[in-house]
Amino acid sequence: MERTAVNPWDWSIKLGYNQAEVIEGATRQVICAGQTAVDENGAPQHPGEMRAQISLALDNLEAVLNGAGMNLGNVVKLGVYATDVDEALKNLDLMGMRFGPHRVAPPMTLLGATRLAVSGLLFEIEATAMA
Repeated sequence: MERTAVNPWDWSIKLGYNQAEVIEGATRQVICAGQTAVDENGAPQHPGEMRAQISLALDNLEAVLNGAGMNLGNVVKLGVYATDVDEALKNLDLMGMRFGPHRVAPPMTLLGATRLAVSGLLFEIEATAMA
């Protein structure tokens, strides 16, 4: 699979994502459901702690991808939902820390939500991955 970044402006690169990517040669695609800060039994973790919830949601996303034989380097699109966008933005350095070693900056959309499906959750991330 070959990825070519499309960035008519550089401001999004500074935030850790590309405006678009051209994907060529992919043969498998995985669509991941939204991952949140829950344990292996689905119980919410880290109430009120945005940074800890982002970290656990990313752990859970990695676990799903690993189960499909992929990793964060295969992610080509992210959808992020947060109950407090400003607080999420303060902690999005975690995204760079996790995706950076894979040398990818997938296109991303961040949306504010009044609440997520399970009370107490603050952050949810969904992904499309290709190999």
